[in-house]
Amino acid sequence: MVSVAICVGSSCHLKDSYDVISGFQREIEKRNLADSVKLQAAFCLGKCGFAGVSIKVDDKIITGVTTSNLTEVFDREVVPLLNK
Repeated sequence: MVSVAICVGSSCHLKDSYDVISGFQREIEKRNLADSVKLQAAFCLGKCGFAGVSIKVDDKIITGVTTSNLTEVFDREVVPLLNK
């Protein structure tokens, strides 16, 4: 199972982290991956100075996630881990 934690700390909250969570939920549902992807909220991931929301996919922190690029991030960072 792939773990995806989306920061909801103060900085990411102001950068629309809850909208990013909703977008990831839609991607998971649309692709029928509820049994393969564990989506959760996380407090500060320590990358507050970067644009966009910070997420952690398994042990990798990714910065700059927005509602406009979350599908691309999902395809690039999550999907390859499902095929392992």
